Amino acid sequence: QVQLVESGGGLVQAGDSLILSCTASTRTFTKYNVGWFRQAPGEERQLIAAINWSGGTTTYADSVRGRFTISRNNAENTVYLQMDRLKPEDAAVYYCAADDPTYGSNWPPALAGEFEYWGQGIQVTVTS
Repeated sequence: QVQLVESGGGLVQAGDSLILSCTASTRTFTKYNVGWFRQAPGEERQLIAAINWSGGTTTYADSVRGRFTISRNNAENTVYLQMDRLKPEDAAVYYCAADDPTYGSNWPPALAGEFEYWGQGIQVTVTS
């Protein structure tokens, strides 16, 4: 079982930056595609960024493209989400998730159901 732990969330002002980290408990994480999702109150969980297992390919939702950057350091079992020029509408609980290729993987991923392992979520609040 893979455990994912997110860190780096918090309260910021519009225009500020944050870096979220997602660290895995096992080295097999280096073979997984990883996504960052977010969920605001009353809304569905949305995939906003994903990175393939090697870090060579990324994809972004339109709402964050050009402002957010996903990256990974497989030597540290960690995936990052650099969030720049934050807006109040970026406020949400952010989750990282890993897609285990043992169960089949699609690229680019699109749905929460494609990911087998999830972190507990971390709050990002953006004030105007």
